[in-house]
Amino acid sequence: MAIDERIAAMHDEMTAWRRDIHAHPELGFEETRTAAFVAAKLESFGITVHRSIGKTGVVGVLRAGKSGRSIGLRADMDALPIQEANTFAHRSLHDGKMHACGHDGHTTMLLGAAKYMAETRAFDGTVNFIFQPAEEGIGGARAMIEDGLFERFPCEAVFGMHNRPSLPVGCFAVRSGSMMAAGGFFDIRIAGKGAHGARPESSVDPVVVAAHVVTALQTIVSRNVAPVQTAVVSVTKIQGGAAYNVIPDSAQIAGTVRAFSRPVMEQMETALRRIATGVAEGFGARAEVDLRWIFAPTVNNATEAEFAASVCNEIVGVEHVDRDPALIMASEDFSFMLEKVPGCYINIGSGGDEPRREVHSPGYDFNDRALPLGVSFFARLVEKRLR
Repeated sequence: MAIDERIAAMHDEMTAWRRDIHAHPELGFEETRTAAFVAAKLESFGITVHRSIGKTGVVGVLRAGKSGRSIGLRADMDALPIQEANTFAHRSLHDGKMHACGHDGHTTMLLGAAKYMAETRAFDGTVNFIFQPAEEGIGGARAMIEDGLFERFPCEAVFGMHNRPSLPVGCFAVRSGSMMAAGGFFDIRIAGKGAHGARPESSVDPVVVAAHVVTALQTIVSRNVAPVQTAVVSVTKIQGGAAYNVIPDSAQIAGTVRAFSRPVMEQMETALRRIATGVAEGFGARAEVDLRWIFAPTVNNATEAEFAASVCNEIVGVEHVDRDPALIMASEDFSFMLEKVPGCYINIGSGGDEPRREVHSPGYDFNDRALPLGVSFFARLVEKRLR
């Protein structure tokens, strides 16, 4: 592996940063300590800092040379509402909050890259270090964009990465085009007519209606979406009634939808609304549908994906860079940045010699061995792009 000596020498320091962040997790839009930690480090490196971008986001700006060219590098900062099960010294100090997705590692890798680039300045242009809040489903990327992220800090291209415990340290995965799915949540309220459980003929039973709606929703993927596309509709919650002998007035259905393109997203939303309202009306009930698309599909620009892969090749060798990884049905709100600016999102290996816990697990911990590799990716990306 081609790791610069300066970066390798930072490993212990970065490990301490990462473990400090891990011990102090903060949920989306609450990352005040983390943002202050990031801002203080950036300022200590001599980087210009802009705070409160998208509520708790931070952007560091580093310029070198005379070029007007620019690039954006992004890391996420938020934790998850999970009770940590680990017992090591740097475990979470906050009950019910945990860095279970590796955002502590992502933040640390970008900080390490910022320190290295501030010291070397081996590029010609502007680097925008984007530390994003609230990636975990509550709109941090959109909040930064709406706060003028790319108007205030123009970027020719933007890049990000996510650790992957199933991929060994020393490996990368880069995919051109669609990489991760769009994700939406839906709630359906079935309004019927309540009655005594012994007199169902007096009711419009919303529980029965809900059961038929759930069954009918399964036809969205099997009979509405083309077989060559990939999509998911999962009903994850049904609620209705509170007594054995009472037919309730209403019932609720909730779940998630996933797809890899905007046209399929629109097709699924149309079908879900049509099926829910149509089935309910067929029984004499009424359905109210609320569908929110929380994430767009993550789509890598082909040119930038090829560029990112070439950087990975230089660091770990072609044989350790997967250019055709499987599509990921999970979602990522870096997708909204990629809709505004061409770029690429990659996976960096964080697996070890023995199986490691997957992300979003109470037993997960970021693998600190991956830190120099992530820094190397960001740094070499800039040095090659802004020559």
